[in-house]
Amino acid sequence: MGQMKTTVEITDALLERARKHAGETGQTVRGLIEEGLRRVLEAEPPARPFHLPDRSVGKAGAVNPLEAMTWQDLRGAIYGEPEA
Repeated sequence: MGQMKTTVEITDALLERARKHAGETGQTVRGLIEEGLRRVLEAEPPARPFHLPDRSVGKAGAVNPLEAMTWQDLRGAIYGEPEA
C-alpha cells in the first residue's frame, strides 16, 4: 500500500502528550496517529440503510380528488388563481 504525506493540525498540548507517549512506548507520533485512525474506523458502526418515512395523505385506496381536475384547475389550486 502506498503512503501519502499530509498535514494534520492538532493543539500544542495534544502534540506534546503524543510525543511523550510515543517516546515512552517506542512509537512515532505518525504511528500513534495511524493507530488511532484505524481504531476509530474499525469501531465505526455500519451505515444504516435510508428509510423514507411515509408521508402519505388520505386513506389507502381512496379516490384521489386531484385526478378529476383539469391541468388549468390544478394549476389554479396550486397558485391560488381564481377559476376562469
